[in-house]
Amino acid sequence: MKNVALITGGSRGIGYGIAEHLADAGFDLAINGVRPEAAVHEALEALRRRGSDVIYCPGDIASTQDRANMVQRIVAHFGRLNVLVNNAGVAPKERRDILEATEESFQYVLSTNLQGAYFLTQTTANWMIKQKTEQPDFWCCIINVSSVSATVASVNRGEYCVAKAGLSMATQLFAARLGEFDIPVYEVRPGVIKSDMTAGVTAKYDKLIEEGLFVQKRWGQPNDVGLAVASLARGNFPYSTGQVIMVDGGMTIPRL
Repeated sequence: MKNVALITGGSRGIGYGIAEHLADAGFDLAINGVRPEAAVHEALEALRRRGSDVIYCPGDIASTQDRANMVQRIVAHFGRLNVLVNNAGVAPKERRDILEATEESFQYVLSTNLQGAYFLTQTTANWMIKQKTEQPDFWCCIINVSSVSATVASVNRGEYCVAKAGLSMATQLFAARLGEFDIPVYEVRPGVIKSDMTAGVTAKYDKLIEEGLFVQKRWGQPNDVGLAVASLARGNFPYSTGQVIMVDGGMTIPRL
């Protein structure tokens, strides 16, 4: 029986890169996204061709009811969940200086990037505890995909930075709480990754990369994040709960 992973925001970008690597690692997949299933059919079929049983769990993780529906669908189809990957995230609809940013934008970003992930983790953690109680050798873990923005300040998208910093603390909190059940919780912290979210700033980062912003002189790819997540999901770091895995090409190495 294959292990099962839920990937929020898993139908494109970083989430899809993660899904590809988990499929290759032998996982069955529950893919969450906000688009209609018809719009992601091709992506889901490509994952199935890799040998995975794949279901689509549409819904906005900022919604309490959508999160409940998502979990219920996984219970009904698979009856188990080994890995939660909190990857879904949104950027501010408009980048604004923190002296001008709105409460509406703050609430929009935090409700998905932090609140949704936090309470989806709460729900799945309780289910994982139940599974571990019934089967002590049941492998499960939680992986939060945050961002270098958890520690690198961008004053024109403060709400995003605050959300990612909060998700980083959530990793520590759940790691500390779930330690007694031997359920590790990890944070994968990507740098600048080629995706829908960064499409609007391609020219900006092409220039910065050329000027040496990163130690490794290239864009990060969803594949890079997928490799890191798959290694954690397979259980290669069972004694490293609460740790941060950097996937940033050396961007955050202090240099003179």
